[in-house]
Amino acid sequence: MIFEKFLEQIYLRHSTNVKLGLDRIEKILLALGNPEKKLSGLHIAGTNGKGSVSAISESLLLSHDCTVGMNTSPHLIDYTERFRVNGRDISADVLMKLYDKNFELFENEEASFFEITTALAFKHFSDLEVDTAVIEVGLGGRLDGTNTFPPTVSVICTISLDHTKSLGDSIEKIAFEKAGIIKEKTPIVIGDIPKSAMQVIKERAKSQKAEYFIYGKDFMIDNLVVSLKGTKFDYSFPKYGIKLKNLHVNLLGKHQAHNTALALTAFIIYMKTTKKKVSKTKIRKALKQVNWKGRLEILSDKPLVLIDGAHNENGVSTLIENLKSIFPGYKYHFVISILKDKNFEYMIKEICSVAEIVYISKNTSERAAEVEEQANLVSLCDTMYHTSENIIEAVKTCQLDIFERGILKKKEKNMMIITGSLYTIAEVLKHKNELF
Repeated sequence: MIFEKFLEQIYLRHSTNVKLGLDRIEKILLALGNPEKKLSGLHIAGTNGKGSVSAISESLLLSHDCTVGMNTSPHLIDYTERFRVNGRDISADVLMKLYDKNFELFENEEASFFEITTALAFKHFSDLEVDTAVIEVGLGGRLDGTNTFPPTVSVICTISLDHTKSLGDSIEKIAFEKAGIIKEKTPIVIGDIPKSAMQVIKERAKSQKAEYFIYGKDFMIDNLVVSLKGTKFDYSFPKYGIKLKNLHVNLLGKHQAHNTALALTAFIIYMKTTKKKVSKTKIRKALKQVNWKGRLEILSDKPLVLIDGAHNENGVSTLIENLKSIFPGYKYHFVISILKDKNFEYMIKEICSVAEIVYISKNTSERAAEVEEQANLVSLCDTMYHTSENIIEAVKTCQLDIFERGILKKKEKNMMIITGSLYTIAEVLKHKNELF
């Protein structure tokens, strides 16, 4: 089987068979010999930030000579990105062989796309006998297929309104779903989240006799500085007597200091629990080598082009806050395509509040909002806009406008921001070499 045929098969046969719940994945994993029970490590949930926390955790663990299997979703360019071992994606051949070997099982159980992906990740990591797994929750937590994993430490990064049809229409309901990853007597690291959500999580932790560590109370950051070279801050975790001054992570944005603090705390707890030594020197080196694409990533400097996977209300608000902080005085030219199942009215209003002009397009996801829908909302904000049939055309039009109106004539500080969905930035990354 060629890889393209393999991808077509799993997407067509299984991607629409979404069913929150653990019954089906538990049957599949039992038939595979329960590979998830042979793993330990970190389980990471959250509305935003869980991918970054996973990648930062991976870098920290690898720097301390752990063998690490990391499972994240969604992927940006290639499906193999979801299965990373020691910093490298699984090969297409290995992945297809693993799938073929268990094809009948997946078919008999009518497994969903995500259940197949999760089962393959657990089996692959177990077969390779990695000593640490970093597992990112797909959706919610309580009924997510990854919640079969027995972690050493759990993390809940952020909580805001997203996926409300599946998880509930209030912060408290969403917190309840995410708190479902908290296991009995398993430490939980909690990010900067609303009080009402915090109460739900603390109640779950207490019922499970799980020790919890709260950002800003049990561990904290200070002296935060963000520049084009990355993010610097001081970190402290008093319980373990750890103070680290002037840390530098190679990810841009205030939110990445928060994400790094979560990852560091979970990492330290994991290392202490498993009786492994922590090296401050190795921590510093690891934070400068985090491998995570598409989050406030600069693709070009002539003109300045930035991509960001902001795909919900909180993500867009964070993006705009970072733009004002890191790139003051610039004129912001946005290239966007947002998914129709998001609150894109709010997202577009936020974007239009700072945009010079918005280039509206439609990515290739079946969930993408129509160009006309997005354009109508931009027009209500009295913001200039241009429409294109696809992302690449929109980027090229924006490039032309910035070059002609900005660099040659007005000598303004212009920048392009490509955002709205991970699907949107994925398409740009696929064509990066021809565009920039």
